[in-house]
Amino acid sequence: MATVAGAQQSGALTPKAKNAIRGAFLGFFVDMFDIYLPIVVLTPAIAYFVSPNLGTTATTIVSGSIFAATLIGRPVGAFIFGHFADAIGRRRTTIIAVSGFGVATLLMALLPGYEQWGMGAVIVFVLLRFVDGIFLGGEYTSASPLAMEYCPKEKRGFYGAIIMTGYPLAYATISLITMFLLFLMPSSGLNSPYVQWGWRIPFLVGAAIAFGFVIYYTRFVSESEIWEKTGGSEAPLKNLFRGENLKNFLQVFVMMSGFWLSLYTAAAILPGLLGDPIGLSKTNVTIALVIANVVLAGSYIAAGVISQRIGRRSLLIAIGAIMAVVVTFLYYLLVSTAPKNLFVVILLTTVITALVIWPWGLATTYINERFHTSIRASGFGLGYSLAVILPAFYAYYQAALANVMPFQYTALPLLVIGALLIIVGAAWGPETKDADFSEDVEVMPRERVEA
Repeated sequence: MATVAGAQQSGALTPKAKNAIRGAFLGFFVDMFDIYLPIVVLTPAIAYFVSPNLGTTATTIVSGSIFAATLIGRPVGAFIFGHFADAIGRRRTTIIAVSGFGVATLLMALLPGYEQWGMGAVIVFVLLRFVDGIFLGGEYTSASPLAMEYCPKEKRGFYGAIIMTGYPLAYATISLITMFLLFLMPSSGLNSPYVQWGWRIPFLVGAAIAFGFVIYYTRFVSESEIWEKTGGSEAPLKNLFRGENLKNFLQVFVMMSGFWLSLYTAAAILPGLLGDPIGLSKTNVTIALVIANVVLAGSYIAAGVISQRIGRRSLLIAIGAIMAVVVTFLYYLLVSTAPKNLFVVILLTTVITALVIWPWGLATTYINERFHTSIRASGFGLGYSLAVILPAFYAYYQAALANVMPFQYTALPLLVIGALLIIVGAAWGPETKDADFSEDVEVMPRERVEA
């Protein structure tokens, strides 16, 4: 206890803490790398897995199903692995989870296509992505709480943001790899090199990174000392969904629903609009998104540092207000004017992406601060993941809104609603930046949880 409390009070970062933070960052990086493989890498090669007689709409449904399978699997993984991370330890659970999605990603890289297996190839791919999502949900559910429990509270905002930069950096990396491969090999038809085997290379890279992470985590990352002192929890999920913990969970759920809904307007809808109606080529769209995500990584760190000074709650409320007014106007300006100048398009895309997604720099830190150590992994994993479900149907909401407005503007109401949910969720909860995790050691888990 003295080691943990001393580090938390002094603001010092111990060697164990450094290894845990590196591990959480690397884990989240490979997690996000894996998530976006089918969106970025497989889209130019989707002909490998579908019938040549399949129409555009059906092909789009197949592509969407491959991606959605992973999203559906993540809350399941958070449910399963959150329990084990609280009950048997964060470190062991992380190793199992990352090993699992490393194997799943490797199997995907080896899959035959429609010519060999017919529709069975797509069915197996979707099933593997679902299993992959389960294990992916276990990675951040266990690794992030471990890292946060080693961080001194004076630096949690900064290091939590560092961990979250795994998302934009992974997206930028996978986009650059795909652009480089498409430059070297064509993807013009079913028998082209990229469609037949080039798409497999990023999947093999993702599997290799996952296995490398497991080796690193096994050798260098220690179990959370705070978790070891509390002794874990025998029934973390039962404790999470009752009393004050249930109220905390619902507050996080509302706020994270806003996070996810607004995220889709920038990460899923905006890239498509850059092509039509704005008119960028695929290469220029990729360049714009890579630049936007590199800047986004910096905005994450800025959010973490600022929140350490003025508080998470105040910053989240301010961010929500800026998104609802300023960013919505900039989004409308970009879509309505469709600038012909590439620099202007990249600038607006970067500003919109950064201001919409930068509150995610606080997600790891804030949610972990909302829950006691005995249920922290379950609270973090489910609070982070379950909120994705309703926003994941954003395409249906767009279709409904298209009945009353032009389709290209349907992202704007979703952005405003997401911003309002962030404001309401943050205002509902307390300030958390001064939460002292070492206090959990001094209180028996059951006494604290049932209080």
